[in-house]
Amino acid sequence: MIPTVVWGTGNMGRAAIRAIDAHPELELAGVLVHNPDKVGRDAGSLAGLDYELGVAATDDIDAVLASNPGAVVYAASGDIRPDDALADIVRALGAGAVVVSPAVYALYDPSGAAPEVKQPVLDAIAAGGGSLFVSGVDPGWGNDVLPLLVSGLAGTVDVVRCQEIFDYTTYDQPDSVRWLVGMGQPMEYEPPMLAPSVPTMVWGGQVRLLARGLGVELDEIRETVERRALDATVTTKLMGDFEAGTQGAIRFEVQGIVDGEPRIVIEHVTRIHPDCARDWPLPPDGEGAHRVIIEGRPHIEVSIECSDEGGNRSAGGNATAAGRLVNAIPWLTAAEPGLYDALDVPLTPAVGKLGRKNP
Repeated sequence: MIPTVVWGTGNMGRAAIRAIDAHPELELAGVLVHNPDKVGRDAGSLAGLDYELGVAATDDIDAVLASNPGAVVYAASGDIRPDDALADIVRALGAGAVVVSPAVYALYDPSGAAPEVKQPVLDAIAAGGGSLFVSGVDPGWGNDVLPLLVSGLAGTVDVVRCQEIFDYTTYDQPDSVRWLVGMGQPMEYEPPMLAPSVPTMVWGGQVRLLARGLGVELDEIRETVERRALDATVTTKLMGDFEAGTQGAIRFEVQGIVDGEPRIVIEHVTRIHPDCARDWPLPPDGEGAHRVIIEGRPHIEVSIECSDEGGNRSAGGNATAAGRLVNAIPWLTAAEPGLYDALDVPLTPAVGKLGRKNP
């Protein structure tokens, strides 16, 4: 059993605790929290399970890392605190742990990461003997291993397109939804996530990974961005009102240009209400999906719909990201210390899980 710590118990951390509890090779060894109200609570309660796991949450980082965990799932957000997230990850690596995380976008494709991001990680790995794998769903498996797998079914391939199409009403992250992507903000507001070069900073690594996996050279990476306003005020259950005339939908593409043409495309279509921008691509049932489209012969489309925590699609996506990371821990533990990406780390079957019930 690999003693595994979960650092952060938000949307990703809850799913990670559940995935570790269900994994036959992992043992939950600790839970780190920032919110003082969570200190002392049982991990099972924090993860939404109906039983206790016998592991109390703590905010004592030094004590947890001093216990020499075999692995750390760093599930704290890095969206608005990337430097702090990187420092935390380096700290866990320095303790000798295998670390998996979705938090640092620059490390989804380590080969393209800036030296000031990559070098501290390499130094910590050399000193501690651990490993790091950064991935998620989108960016993550929805636009690396899945499109590469599906491309292997094609005879000819003209374009590989990866789409995330979501109604953000179900996404319980108001800071990210309102401020990072600008939902409910005046149309003159400039959302940080849509600023020039930022989509490439987040998703460009996935385009480069796909290019490597497909054996092609990129000329460049381009971006396109569109925004639409709400025609009427909408009220959401989780995040309150979004006023008419404010931003209600966004659509952007991060395009990998090959021989002058966009051949690898990561596209996001995000709404705060399903009636906004109905002429843009829609998910199969109106709530949300990840889709891979292989434009070629044959034409192939694969849509993935995930749900968790009472049918919530955003929670389902988070759970698959946690599953990709947690399930990689045994492979990473057996591998040489290093900094790995999605082309290195295999997507492992659910060995030992079929029909297995949590205690």
